[in-house]
Amino acid sequence: MKKIAIYSITLSTYAFTAVTSSLFAQDIRTKIQEAFNQFQNQESLKNAISSLTVFDGKTGQTIFAANENIGLATASTMKVITAATALDFLGKNYQFKTTLYYTGSIDENGVLNGNIIVSGTGDPTLGSDRYPETKAAIVLNKWITAIQNAGIRSINGAVIADDRLYNGNQLPGGWIWTDMGNYYGAGISSLNWHENAFGIDFSPAAKVGAKAEIVNYTVQVPYLQVINETTTGKAGSGDNVYAYAAPYSTKIFVRGTYGQDLKKTIELASPDPAYDLAFQLNEGLNKQGIIAIQPPATGVKMDSIDVSQKQTLDVHLSPTMDKIVYWFNQKSINLYGEALLKAIAYTTAGKTGTDDGANYIQKYWNAKLGIKPGEINSVDGSGLSPQNRVTTLAMNKIMQYAQKQNWYPVFYESLPTYNEMKMKSGTIAGALGYTGVHTAKNGQSFTYTLLVNNYSGSGANMRSQMFKLLDVLK
Repeated sequence: MKKIAIYSITLSTYAFTAVTSSLFAQDIRTKIQEAFNQFQNQESLKNAISSLTVFDGKTGQTIFAANENIGLATASTMKVITAATALDFLGKNYQFKTTLYYTGSIDENGVLNGNIIVSGTGDPTLGSDRYPETKAAIVLNKWITAIQNAGIRSINGAVIADDRLYNGNQLPGGWIWTDMGNYYGAGISSLNWHENAFGIDFSPAAKVGAKAEIVNYTVQVPYLQVINETTTGKAGSGDNVYAYAAPYSTKIFVRGTYGQDLKKTIELASPDPAYDLAFQLNEGLNKQGIIAIQPPATGVKMDSIDVSQKQTLDVHLSPTMDKIVYWFNQKSINLYGEALLKAIAYTTAGKTGTDDGANYIQKYWNAKLGIKPGEINSVDGSGLSPQNRVTTLAMNKIMQYAQKQNWYPVFYESLPTYNEMKMKSGTIAGALGYTGVHTAKNGQSFTYTLLVNNYSGSGANMRSQMFKLLDVLK
Protein backbone atom coordinates (compact mmCIF):
# COMPACT_ATOMS: atom_id res chain seq x y z
CA MET A 1 0.00 0.00 0.00
CA LYS A 2 2.85 2.37 0.75
CA LYS A 3 4.24 1.88 -2.74
CA ILE A 4 0.86 2.68 -4.25
CA ALA A 5 0.58 5.81 -2.12
CA ILE A 6 4.04 6.97 -3.12
CA TYR A 7 3.25 6.25 -6.77
CA SER A 8 0.04 8.27 -6.50
CA ILE A 9 1.89 11.19 -4.95
CA THR A 10 4.50 11.00 -7.72
CA LEU A 11 1.81 11.03 -10.40
CA SER A 12 0.19 13.99 -8.69
CA THR A 13 3.52 15.83 -8.64
CA TYR A 14 4.06 15.17 -12.34
CA ALA A 15 0.53 16.27 -13.09
CA PHE A 16 0.98 19.45 -11.08
CA THR A 17 4.28 20.21 -12.83
CA ALA A 18 2.75 19.59 -16.24
CA VAL A 19 -0.23 21.81 -15.47
CA THR A 20 2.02 24.53 -14.08
CA SER A 21 4.26 24.36 -17.15
CA SER A 22 1.24 24.47 -19.44
CA LEU A 23 -0.23 27.45 -17.61
CA PHE A 24 3.10 29.25 -17.75
CA ALA A 25 3.39 28.58 -21.50
CA GLN A 26 -0.13 29.91 -22.01
CA ASP A 27 0.66 32.97 -19.92
CA ILE A 28 3.83 33.90 -21.82
CA ARG A 29 2.12 33.12 -25.13
CA THR A 30 -0.68 35.52 -24.23
CA LYS A 31 1.78 38.21 -23.22
CA ILE A 32 3.76 37.85 -26.47
CA GLN A 33 0.54 37.91 -28.51
CA GLU A 34 -0.60 41.12 -26.83
CA ALA A 35 2.79 42.74 -27.29
CA PHE A 36 2.95 41.64 -30.93
CA ASN A 37 -0.53 42.99 -31.63
CA GLN A 38 0.44 46.33 -30.13
CA PHE A 39 3.68 46.30 -32.13
CA GLN A 40 1.89 45.66 -35.42
CA ASN A 41 -0.67 48.42 -34.86
CA GLN A 42 1.87 51.22 -35.14
CA GLU A 43 1.59 53.50 -38.16
CA SER A 44 5.14 52.75 -39.32
CA LEU A 45 4.11 49.14 -40.07
CA LYS A 46 1.00 50.02 -42.08
CA ASN A 47 2.65 48.91 -45.33
CA ALA A 48 5.11 46.49 -43.77
CA ILE A 49 5.26 42.85 -42.79
CA SER A 50 6.71 41.56 -39.56
CA SER A 51 7.38 38.04 -38.35
CA LEU A 52 8.21 36.70 -34.91
CA THR A 53 9.03 33.14 -33.84
CA VAL A 54 9.77 32.22 -30.22
CA PHE A 55 10.75 28.74 -28.98
CA ASP A 56 11.17 27.38 -25.50
CA GLY A 57 14.95 27.36 -25.24
CA LYS A 58 15.07 24.00 -23.46
CA THR A 59 12.36 21.96 -25.18
CA GLY A 60 12.24 23.63 -28.59
CA GLN A 61 8.44 23.89 -28.27
CA THR A 62 6.92 26.76 -30.24
CA ILE A 63 5.68 29.36 -27.76
CA PHE A 64 4.66 31.96 -30.35
CA ALA A 65 4.79 32.28 -34.13
CA ALA A 66 3.39 34.90 -36.49
CA ASN A 67 4.05 34.99 -40.24
CA GLU A 68 6.69 32.38 -39.50
CA ASN A 69 6.52 30.80 -42.97
CA ILE A 70 6.96 34.03 -44.94
CA GLY A 71 10.43 34.54 -46.40
CA LEU A 72 11.75 37.99 -45.53
CA ALA A 73 14.90 39.99 -46.20
CA THR A 74 17.28 39.14 -43.38
CA ALA A 75 20.00 41.78 -43.50
CA SER A 76 22.88 40.67 -41.25
CA THR A 77 20.84 38.16 -39.25
CA MET A 78 21.81 35.87 -42.16
CA LYS A 79 25.23 35.71 -40.52
CA VAL A 80 23.99 33.38 -37.76
CA ILE A 81 23.05 30.79 -40.40
CA THR A 82 26.43 31.08 -42.12
CA ALA A 83 28.29 30.98 -38.79
CA ALA A 84 26.34 27.97 -37.51
CA THR A 85 26.95 26.10 -40.78
CA ALA A 86 30.67 26.87 -40.73
CA LEU A 87 31.07 25.80 -37.10
CA ASP A 88 28.99 22.66 -37.57
CA PHE A 89 30.44 21.58 -40.93
CA LEU A 90 34.00 22.95 -41.03
CA GLY A 91 34.52 22.79 -37.26
CA LYS A 92 35.64 25.36 -34.71
CA ASN A 93 39.34 24.51 -35.30
CA TYR A 94 39.27 24.98 -39.08
CA GLN A 95 42.03 27.24 -40.46
CA PHE A 96 42.71 28.83 -43.83
CA LYS A 97 46.17 28.37 -45.35
CA THR A 98 48.24 30.89 -47.32
CA THR A 99 51.50 29.73 -48.90
CA LEU A 100 54.56 31.79 -49.80
CA TYR A 101 56.93 30.11 -52.27
CA TYR A 102 59.36 30.84 -55.06
CA THR A 103 59.75 29.35 -58.51
CA GLY A 104 62.99 28.77 -60.41
CA SER A 105 66.39 28.77 -58.79
CA ILE A 106 68.72 30.99 -56.78
CA ASP A 107 72.23 31.50 -58.16
CA GLU A 108 75.47 32.00 -56.24
CA ASN A 109 74.91 35.80 -56.16
CA GLY A 110 71.49 35.49 -54.55
CA VAL A 111 69.61 36.24 -57.76
CA LEU A 112 66.29 34.43 -57.94
CA ASN A 113 65.70 33.46 -61.54
CA GLY A 114 62.01 33.04 -60.97
CA ASN A 115 59.16 34.61 -59.02
CA ILE A 116 57.98 35.12 -55.46
CA ILE A 117 54.40 33.85 -55.24
CA VAL A 118 51.73 34.11 -52.54
CA SER A 119 48.94 31.57 -53.01
CA GLY A 120 45.71 31.90 -51.03
CA THR A 121 42.73 29.76 -50.08
CA GLY A 122 40.36 32.54 -49.03
CA ASP A 123 41.62 33.57 -45.57
CA PRO A 124 39.55 36.69 -44.69
CA THR A 125 41.87 37.61 -41.80
CA LEU A 126 45.14 37.96 -43.74
CA GLY A 127 46.48 41.44 -42.96
CA SER A 128 43.62 42.17 -40.53
CA ASP A 129 44.24 44.34 -37.47
CA ARG A 130 41.86 42.25 -35.34
CA TYR A 131 44.41 39.57 -34.39
CA PRO A 132 48.05 40.06 -33.35
CA GLU A 133 49.36 37.40 -35.73
CA THR A 134 47.44 38.63 -38.79
CA LYS A 135 48.42 42.31 -38.82
CA ALA A 136 49.75 43.43 -42.21
CA ALA A 137 53.16 44.51 -40.86
CA ILE A 138 53.60 41.21 -38.98
CA VAL A 139 52.74 39.08 -42.02
CA LEU A 140 54.85 41.13 -44.44
CA ASN A 141 57.88 41.15 -42.13
CA LYS A 142 57.61 37.39 -41.66
CA TRP A 143 57.57 36.85 -45.41
CA ILE A 144 60.39 39.29 -46.09
CA THR A 145 62.50 37.53 -43.46
CA ALA A 146 61.73 34.14 -45.04
CA ILE A 147 62.80 35.47 -48.44
CA GLN A 148 66.02 36.87 -46.99
CA ASN A 149 66.75 33.63 -45.13
CA ALA A 150 66.45 31.75 -48.41
CA GLY A 151 69.43 33.77 -49.66
CA ILE A 152 67.46 35.83 -52.16
CA ARG A 153 69.07 39.22 -52.81
CA SER A 154 67.28 40.19 -56.03
CA ILE A 155 64.44 38.82 -58.16
CA ASN A 156 64.73 38.25 -61.88
CA GLY A 157 60.96 38.05 -62.06
CA ALA A 158 58.00 39.41 -60.12
CA VAL A 159 56.10 39.30 -56.85
CA ILE A 160 52.81 37.61 -57.72
CA ALA A 161 49.65 37.22 -55.63
CA ASP A 162 47.96 34.10 -56.95
CA ASP A 163 44.21 34.66 -56.49
CA ARG A 164 42.98 32.17 -59.09
CA LEU A 165 41.25 29.76 -56.71
CA TYR A 166 38.13 31.96 -56.50
CA ASN A 167 38.59 33.37 -60.02
CA GLY A 168 39.87 36.71 -58.78
CA ASN A 169 37.95 39.35 -56.87
CA GLN A 170 34.19 38.91 -57.09
CA LEU A 171 30.95 40.21 -55.61
CA PRO A 172 27.90 38.12 -54.74
CA GLY A 173 24.88 38.63 -56.95
CA GLY A 174 22.41 41.22 -55.73
CA TRP A 175 24.85 43.59 -54.06
CA ILE A 176 24.07 47.18 -54.95
CA TRP A 177 26.16 49.99 -56.39
CA THR A 178 25.94 52.20 -53.31
CA ASP A 179 27.48 49.44 -51.16
CA MET A 180 30.23 47.90 -53.23
CA GLY A 181 32.74 50.76 -53.11
CA ASN A 182 32.67 50.88 -49.32
CA TYR A 183 34.48 48.61 -46.85
CA TYR A 184 31.31 46.69 -45.97
CA GLY A 185 30.72 45.99 -49.67
CA ALA A 186 34.24 44.75 -50.44
CA GLY A 187 34.52 41.82 -52.83
CA ILE A 188 35.75 38.35 -51.95
CA SER A 189 39.00 36.85 -53.23
CA SER A 190 41.08 33.77 -52.48
CA LEU A 191 43.74 36.31 -51.47
CA ASN A 192 42.03 38.82 -49.21
CA TRP A 193 44.27 41.46 -47.72
CA HIS A 194 43.64 43.86 -44.83
CA GLU A 195 39.94 42.91 -45.00
CA ASN A 196 39.99 44.21 -48.59
CA ALA A 197 39.80 47.81 -47.45
CA PHE A 198 41.86 50.95 -46.90
CA GLY A 199 41.13 54.24 -45.17
CA ILE A 200 41.13 57.94 -45.94
CA ASP A 201 41.14 60.86 -43.51
CA PHE A 202 39.39 64.15 -44.22
CA SER A 203 39.88 67.71 -43.12
CA PRO A 204 36.46 69.41 -43.13
CA ALA A 205 36.20 73.02 -44.23
CA ALA A 206 35.27 75.96 -42.02
CA LYS A 207 32.22 76.55 -44.19
CA VAL A 208 29.38 74.04 -44.50
CA GLY A 209 29.03 72.96 -48.12
CA ALA A 210 32.68 73.58 -48.98
CA LYS A 211 34.91 70.71 -50.05
CA ALA A 212 36.28 68.36 -47.38
CA GLU A 213 39.85 67.60 -48.38
CA ILE A 214 41.54 64.20 -48.13
CA VAL A 215 44.64 64.65 -45.97
CA ASN A 216 45.82 61.07 -45.42
CA TYR A 217 45.64 57.49 -46.68
CA THR A 218 46.10 54.62 -44.22
CA VAL A 219 48.17 52.82 -46.86
CA GLN A 220 49.75 54.05 -50.06
CA VAL A 221 47.69 53.19 -53.15
CA PRO A 222 49.38 55.10 -55.99
CA TYR A 223 47.84 52.71 -58.53
CA LEU A 224 44.36 54.06 -57.68
CA GLN A 225 42.81 57.42 -58.54
CA VAL A 226 40.49 58.61 -55.76
CA ILE A 227 38.23 61.37 -57.10
CA ASN A 228 37.03 63.34 -54.09
CA GLU A 229 33.67 65.11 -54.37
CA THR A 230 32.98 65.13 -50.62
CA THR A 231 31.66 68.31 -49.02
CA THR A 232 31.55 69.48 -45.41
CA GLY A 233 28.35 68.78 -43.51
CA LYS A 234 27.10 70.71 -40.54
CA ALA A 235 28.31 69.79 -37.06
CA GLY A 236 26.55 66.71 -35.76
CA SER A 237 25.63 65.41 -39.23
CA GLY A 238 28.20 62.63 -38.98
CA ASP A 239 29.47 60.34 -41.72
CA ASN A 240 27.48 60.46 -44.95
CA VAL A 241 30.41 59.62 -47.22
CA TYR A 242 30.00 56.90 -49.85
CA ALA A 243 32.55 55.49 -52.27
CA TYR A 244 31.57 54.31 -55.75
CA ALA A 245 33.72 51.65 -57.41
CA ALA A 246 33.61 48.01 -58.48
CA PRO A 247 36.11 45.15 -58.55
CA TYR A 248 39.17 46.08 -60.64
CA SER A 249 38.21 49.76 -60.84
CA THR A 250 41.18 52.08 -61.03
CA LYS A 251 39.02 55.10 -60.19
CA ILE A 252 37.06 55.51 -56.97
CA PHE A 253 34.53 58.33 -56.65
CA VAL A 254 33.98 59.56 -53.09
CA ARG A 255 30.81 61.57 -52.54
CA GLY A 256 28.55 62.80 -49.76
CA THR A 257 29.13 64.90 -46.65
CA TYR A 258 31.63 64.70 -43.81
CA GLY A 259 30.47 66.35 -40.58
CA GLN A 260 32.31 69.49 -39.55
CA ASP A 261 33.10 68.07 -36.10
CA LEU A 262 33.71 64.49 -37.28
CA LYS A 263 37.01 62.73 -36.60
CA LYS A 264 36.73 59.41 -38.37
CA THR A 265 38.68 57.41 -40.93
CA ILE A 266 36.44 56.49 -43.84
CA GLU A 267 37.04 52.94 -45.06
CA LEU A 268 36.83 52.17 -48.78
CA ALA A 269 36.78 48.81 -50.53
CA SER A 270 39.99 47.75 -52.24
CA PRO A 271 39.12 47.04 -55.90
CA ASP A 272 41.88 44.41 -56.24
CA PRO A 273 43.06 43.14 -52.84
CA ALA A 274 45.44 40.55 -54.30
CA TYR A 275 47.23 43.25 -56.27
CA ASP A 276 47.46 45.40 -53.16
CA LEU A 277 49.09 42.49 -51.32
CA ALA A 278 51.61 41.97 -54.15
CA PHE A 279 52.26 45.71 -54.26
CA GLN A 280 52.81 46.02 -50.49
CA LEU A 281 55.11 42.97 -50.36
CA ASN A 282 57.06 44.28 -53.34
CA GLU A 283 57.44 47.68 -51.62
CA GLY A 284 58.62 45.99 -48.42
CA LEU A 285 61.24 44.02 -50.34
CA ASN A 286 62.40 47.18 -52.11
CA LYS A 287 63.05 48.82 -48.74
CA GLN A 288 65.33 45.90 -47.89
CA GLY A 289 67.20 46.29 -51.18
CA ILE A 290 65.57 43.23 -52.78
CA ILE A 291 64.42 44.46 -56.17
CA ALA A 292 62.16 42.59 -58.58
CA ILE A 293 62.79 43.56 -62.20
CA GLN A 294 59.13 43.04 -63.13
CA PRO A 295 56.16 44.87 -61.57
CA PRO A 296 53.91 43.15 -59.05
CA ALA A 297 51.11 41.06 -60.50
CA THR A 298 48.15 38.81 -59.66
CA GLY A 299 46.89 35.41 -60.76
CA VAL A 300 46.25 36.56 -64.33
CA LYS A 301 50.01 36.21 -64.87
CA MET A 302 50.23 32.67 -63.50
CA ASP A 303 49.37 30.99 -66.82
CA SER A 304 52.80 32.00 -68.12
CA ILE A 305 54.67 30.96 -64.98
CA ASP A 306 56.57 27.67 -64.78
CA VAL A 307 55.87 26.15 -61.36
CA SER A 308 57.58 22.82 -61.98
CA GLN A 309 60.40 23.99 -59.71
CA LYS A 310 59.11 25.64 -56.57
CA GLN A 311 60.17 25.88 -52.95
CA THR A 312 57.90 26.72 -50.04
CA LEU A 313 59.12 29.58 -47.86
CA ASP A 314 56.25 29.93 -45.41
CA VAL A 315 52.79 28.54 -44.69
CA HIS A 316 50.62 31.05 -42.87
CA LEU A 317 47.62 29.68 -40.96
CA SER A 318 44.64 31.85 -40.11
CA PRO A 319 43.13 32.08 -36.65
CA THR A 320 40.81 29.16 -35.95
CA MET A 321 37.15 29.24 -36.99
CA ASP A 322 35.93 30.01 -33.47
CA LYS A 323 37.98 33.22 -33.43
CA ILE A 324 36.87 34.15 -36.95
CA VAL A 325 33.20 33.65 -36.06
CA TYR A 326 33.61 35.86 -32.99
CA TRP A 327 34.52 38.95 -35.01
CA PHE A 328 32.21 37.93 -37.86
CA ASN A 329 29.16 38.32 -35.63
CA GLN A 330 30.47 40.92 -33.18
CA LYS A 331 31.37 43.45 -35.89
CA SER A 332 29.13 42.04 -38.64
CA ILE A 333 31.99 41.76 -41.16
CA ASN A 334 30.42 40.94 -44.52
CA LEU A 335 33.73 39.78 -46.02
CA TYR A 336 33.99 37.03 -43.40
CA GLY A 337 30.55 35.74 -44.33
CA GLU A 338 31.42 35.47 -48.00
CA ALA A 339 34.76 33.82 -47.17
CA LEU A 340 33.05 31.21 -44.98
CA LEU A 341 30.41 30.55 -47.65
CA LYS A 342 33.07 29.90 -50.29
CA ALA A 343 35.11 27.76 -47.90
CA ILE A 344 32.02 25.62 -47.31
CA ALA A 345 31.45 25.26 -51.06
CA TYR A 346 35.10 24.43 -51.77
CA THR A 347 35.42 21.93 -48.92
CA THR A 348 32.17 20.24 -49.90
CA ALA A 349 32.60 19.86 -53.65
CA GLY A 350 35.66 21.76 -54.81
CA LYS A 351 33.41 24.58 -56.04
CA THR A 352 34.03 28.25 -55.41
CA GLY A 353 30.87 30.09 -56.43
CA THR A 354 28.77 32.02 -53.96
CA ASP A 355 25.72 30.23 -55.39
CA ASP A 356 27.41 26.89 -54.68
CA GLY A 357 27.82 27.82 -51.03
CA ALA A 358 24.26 29.14 -50.71
CA ASN A 359 22.86 25.98 -52.30
CA TYR A 360 24.86 23.79 -49.96
CA ILE A 361 23.57 25.65 -46.92
CA GLN A 362 20.01 24.96 -48.12
CA LYS A 363 20.76 21.26 -48.50
CA TYR A 364 22.65 21.08 -45.22
CA TRP A 365 19.79 22.38 -43.09
CA ASN A 366 17.23 20.41 -45.06
CA ALA A 367 19.13 17.24 -44.13
CA LYS A 368 19.73 18.33 -40.51
CA LEU A 369 16.41 19.90 -39.57
CA GLY A 370 14.03 19.31 -42.46
CA ILE A 371 14.11 22.99 -43.45
CA LYS A 372 12.82 23.30 -47.02
CA PRO A 373 14.90 25.19 -49.64
CA GLY A 374 12.24 27.92 -49.92
CA GLU A 375 12.64 28.65 -46.21
CA ILE A 376 16.30 29.61 -46.72
CA ASN A 377 16.48 31.35 -50.08
CA SER A 378 19.84 33.09 -49.85
CA VAL A 379 22.22 34.60 -52.39
CA ASP A 380 25.15 35.45 -50.10
CA GLY A 381 26.63 34.57 -46.72
CA SER A 382 26.50 37.97 -45.05
CA GLY A 383 22.97 39.23 -45.64
CA LEU A 384 24.07 42.37 -47.50
CA SER A 385 22.01 41.47 -50.55
CA PRO A 386 18.40 42.67 -50.38
CA GLN A 387 17.46 39.55 -52.37
CA ASN A 388 17.91 37.16 -49.41
CA ARG A 389 14.70 35.60 -48.13
CA VAL A 390 14.52 33.49 -44.96
CA THR A 391 11.63 32.60 -42.67
CA THR A 392 11.85 33.33 -38.97
CA LEU A 393 10.84 29.72 -38.33
CA ALA A 394 13.87 28.40 -40.24
CA MET A 395 16.28 30.82 -38.60
CA ASN A 396 14.95 30.02 -35.16
CA LYS A 397 15.27 26.28 -35.74
CA ILE A 398 18.96 26.83 -36.44
CA MET A 399 19.32 29.00 -33.34
CA GLN A 400 17.67 26.24 -31.31
CA TYR A 401 19.91 23.57 -32.87
CA ALA A 402 23.03 25.58 -32.04
CA GLN A 403 22.31 25.36 -28.31
CA LYS A 404 22.79 21.59 -28.34
CA GLN A 405 26.19 21.58 -30.09
CA ASN A 406 29.67 21.46 -28.55
CA TRP A 407 30.57 24.66 -30.38
CA TYR A 408 27.65 26.58 -28.84
CA PRO A 409 29.75 28.47 -26.22
CA VAL A 410 31.79 29.93 -29.09
CA PHE A 411 28.66 30.81 -31.03
CA TYR A 412 26.97 32.35 -27.98
CA GLU A 413 30.02 34.46 -27.20
CA SER A 414 30.03 35.80 -30.76
CA LEU A 415 26.53 37.26 -30.42
CA PRO A 416 26.54 40.97 -29.53
CA THR A 417 24.48 42.32 -26.64
CA TYR A 418 21.65 44.70 -27.45
CA ASN A 419 18.79 45.70 -25.18
CA GLU A 420 20.45 43.56 -22.47
CA MET A 421 19.87 40.47 -24.63
CA LYS A 422 22.25 38.29 -26.66
CA MET A 423 21.30 38.70 -30.32
CA LYS A 424 22.53 39.29 -33.85
CA SER A 425 21.13 42.37 -35.53
CA GLY A 426 20.51 43.07 -39.19
CA THR A 427 19.95 46.38 -40.96
CA ILE A 428 19.51 47.25 -44.62
CA ALA A 429 17.16 49.73 -46.29
CA GLY A 430 13.63 49.04 -45.09
CA ALA A 431 14.59 45.86 -43.21
CA LEU A 432 15.48 45.26 -39.58
CA GLY A 433 16.00 42.00 -37.76
CA TYR A 434 17.11 40.41 -34.50
CA THR A 435 17.73 36.77 -33.64
CA GLY A 436 19.11 35.48 -30.40
CA VAL A 437 18.76 33.68 -27.09
CA HIS A 438 17.60 34.92 -23.72
CA THR A 439 16.95 33.64 -20.21
CA ALA A 440 14.20 35.46 -18.32
CA LYS A 441 14.39 36.46 -14.68
CA ASN A 442 12.28 33.43 -13.75
CA GLY A 443 14.75 31.07 -15.46
CA GLN A 444 12.69 30.43 -18.59
CA SER A 445 14.93 30.38 -21.69
CA PHE A 446 13.99 31.35 -25.23
CA THR A 447 15.32 31.44 -28.76
CA TYR A 448 13.69 34.10 -30.89
CA THR A 449 13.80 35.65 -34.35
CA LEU A 450 12.11 38.92 -35.29
CA LEU A 451 12.20 40.33 -38.84
CA VAL A 452 10.51 43.47 -40.18
CA ASN A 453 10.43 44.47 -43.86
CA ASN A 454 9.24 47.67 -45.54
CA TYR A 455 8.68 49.73 -42.41
CA SER A 456 8.43 53.53 -42.63
CA GLY A 457 10.00 56.18 -40.46
CA SER A 458 13.41 56.12 -38.84
CA GLY A 459 15.42 53.03 -38.15
CA ALA A 460 16.02 54.26 -34.60
CA ASN A 461 12.30 54.38 -33.87
CA MET A 462 11.65 50.94 -35.35
CA ARG A 463 14.58 49.49 -33.41
CA SER A 464 13.14 50.95 -30.20
CA GLN A 465 9.74 49.40 -30.92
CA MET A 466 11.31 46.01 -31.68
CA PHE A 467 13.21 46.09 -28.38
CA LYS A 468 9.99 46.97 -26.58
CA LEU A 469 8.35 43.90 -28.14
CA LEU A 470 11.25 41.65 -27.16
CA ASP A 471 11.16 42.99 -23.61
CA VAL A 472 8.23 40.65 -23.01
CA LEU A 473 10.77 37.79 -22.93
CA LYS A 474 12.59 39.32 -19.96
